[in-house]
Amino acid sequence: MVNTQITPVQYITIEEGYADQRIDNFLVTRLKSLPKTRIYRLLRKGEVRVNKKRTQPSYRLQLGDVIRLPPMHLEEKVVAAPPGKRSVAMLTDRILYEDKNLLIINKPSGIPVHGGTGVQVGVVETLRAMYPKLPQLELVHRLDADTSGCLILAKKRSTLREIHGLLRTGQVHKVYLALTKGHWSPSELRVEAALRKNHLSSGERIVKVDQEGKPSLTVFEPIQSYQGAMLVEATLHTGRTHQIRVHARYRSHPIAGDEKYGDKEFNKKLREIGLKRLFLHSHLIEFTIPSTGQHVKVTAPLDPELKKCLDKL
Repeated sequence: MVNTQITPVQYITIEEGYADQRIDNFLVTRLKSLPKTRIYRLLRKGEVRVNKKRTQPSYRLQLGDVIRLPPMHLEEKVVAAPPGKRSVAMLTDRILYEDKNLLIINKPSGIPVHGGTGVQVGVVETLRAMYPKLPQLELVHRLDADTSGCLILAKKRSTLREIHGLLRTGQVHKVYLALTKGHWSPSELRVEAALRKNHLSSGERIVKVDQEGKPSLTVFEPIQSYQGAMLVEATLHTGRTHQIRVHARYRSHPIAGDEKYGDKEFNKKLREIGLKRLFLHSHLIEFTIPSTGQHVKVTAPLDPELKKCLDKL
């Protein structure tokens, strides 16, 4: 039987180590016994207040902010099993860069960056188990579960804040590789189309081009042409959810293996030659940390499955 408890109203004052973090990420980390869906519902209904006001999930906490948490019905969850040796070995082999402040891995496809509904252990939980002496190890950004490639984690809150600042001001250079349907013409390569995120009743996220959405810019560059397909580089100038996937579809060049925004017939043809995943890979990431002047440039090689797919094409 699951034990339950009701917490009293709580007030949390934000200290320096947590300033500049999104409130949804802060609450997910702090309220580990609550499902993420419940946390977002609390924010959406205004039950969580910051400085006595309603707030959005994307709000970035400021030093001295006071968060009010309502009384909550908590369940004592079964503690998730530690990651298996196979998962640990796989991520160990995929570490691309590490220093005292940063960890950059080549994230495998098919594994979410963090645990959630139906998934107890994601990339970050596995890495925290691998680095027990790094309690502040945190994702700097996210990749879709089916996307592989460069994923940055910060070992310190100060590093997390600095790179978040770089991301907001467009000072992190991110290049992806994608296999897309058809052949791009020069006039199609720059996609500047606003994106709006919606949540379906099932809780699934869907992103659409919408003039009232957030400004979004992706620049595509042809790398290699194949029969009915093209390998392209996609450079992100903004960081919206599913941006590359939606912009590629908007140009009628959906990404191979994309079950949400893709083309069924194109996906079927690629499955016949062995592609069983989304062909989207975070190939390169580059930035300079302001406080130290440290320049970081990391590339992640294509996974064997993607290489085989290109060879067969």
